Amino acid sequence: MIKTTVFSVVLCALCFNAIGQKIDNLVSFRDIDSPRYFRFNYDNDYFAASDENYTQGYSLEFVSPFFEKNPINTILIKPDGFDLRYGLVIEHIGFTPNKYDLPEIQFGDRPFAAAIMLRSSVLGIDTERKLRLHSSLNIGLIGPGAFGEEMQVAIHKATGNKIPRGWRHQIKNDLVLNYNLGLEKQILKVYNLLLLQAQSNINIGTLFTNISVGSNVVLGRFNSSFSFEEKKINFQIYTYAQPVFTVIGHDATLQGGLINRKSPYTISGSDLERFTFQFNYGVVIQTKTLYFEYTRSSITKEFNMGDLAKWGGIRIGFTF
Repeated sequence: MIKTTVFSVVLCALCFNAIGQKIDNLVSFRDIDSPRYFRFNYDNDYFAASDENYTQGYSLEFVSPFFEKNPINTILIKPDGFDLRYGLVIEHIGFTPNKYDLPEIQFGDRPFAAAIMLRSSVLGIDTERKLRLHSSLNIGLIGPGAFGEEMQVAIHKATGNKIPRGWRHQIKNDLVLNYNLGLEKQILKVYNLLLLQAQSNINIGTLFTNISVGSNVVLGRFNSSFSFEEKKINFQIYTYAQPVFTVIGHDATLQGGLINRKSPYTISGSDLERFTFQFNYGVVIQTKTLYFEYTRSSITKEFNMGDLAKWGGIRIGFTF
């Protein structure tokens, strides 16, 4: 009874509250129909012919029943009657201003920032109510300890691009501790050719605090991630589109950490854009054991003097 009551409260809260992380691996159009898989997720603004704002991110994603023993799962949501999947993700993200090759602080632009995190997650799927509920906890570090400078400098040297010289002004070391809850509900299904979902997220912590609501539409040839009983096809190819509206409470990549307030340059809360719109779209190809995706994203300005930011990404995965 207590578990049911807690789940109902969470469900109602999320429906009125979907991007908790930069790399969203739990949304339904990225579903891999297996209890065991590995996926490499990589984002870079190079795909959008840019080199600023969210400049690069990657994650190594592992899903297996083995992670059911993870002690962090005791504080994650595991609703009764849901099929549960347990995962562990290592994620790294980096941000730079436009003139990243200049050594001076770029006042009016965003600060250099990088973060590295270990994420424990539980995804629950209810095929009768066509619901997906996920919860996760990120633990990590924002600051020089996340080796954002070393990674970007090495990549730029290898590719012959301008060398970043402003990383000494980056957001200083601070704790990353973030809790995320997300809900997705299937609204419409037209055979296995078109799906429409509503989704929402609430993210609370030292790195990002925000509430998001959005939707996603999937068009093509695919297996529904909200049903396990249907006959499965071995080759899937489909496109998706995902608009997301977000209300921002705190963004440490712009404002600095909540504990360490000694960063040399940050964006003040009064200059933060409290409402953003992000649009993601892409194409996915799946076989019985392999997963391939190409994605593109854009987001409205995140601070007063900022600009629209764009990036792209690839996802490669396999079951085992």
